[in-house]
Amino acid sequence: MKEKTIDYVLRATWMAIAKMYNEEAGKQGSTMATGFILLNIDPEKGTPSTSLGPEMGMEATSLSRTLKNMENKGLISREKNPEDGRSVLIKLTKFGLEMRDYSKQVVLKFDEKVKENVSTEDLQTFKKVSNTISDLIANRKIYN
Repeated sequence: MKEKTIDYVLRATWMAIAKMYNEEAGKQGSTMATGFILLNIDPEKGTPSTSLGPEMGMEATSLSRTLKNMENKGLISREKNPEDGRSVLIKLTKFGLEMRDYSKQVVLKFDEKVKENVSTEDLQTFKKVSNTISDLIANRKIYN
């Protein structure tokens, strides 16, 4: 059998993680994308809608659709930004805060289980390699 490429290993691992998170989120009638957004909204001040997409690397269309669903489920509210009347702040409702805590616990449990099964040294190497790959891509050092 041929050796698996780096991109294959990354993609397969991320797909397994995404499936796991979606299964956990599904237990609460949610999705991984919703949990990810909940974790990226400032729980006290809210977050400008225009900064959410770039922070998470989500496309505007998909983010907009997910935010609308979250609003319909009572997880978030939209308010005028007092610092910039042209933008909207996304704020968590009481239910949104509860679901944010649930999402946070799911992520922390994953982290904990990985740390129990992978040495600190291996995790540091993994993070270093991941950062190198991200830097190569960000600085367009792979394809010119």
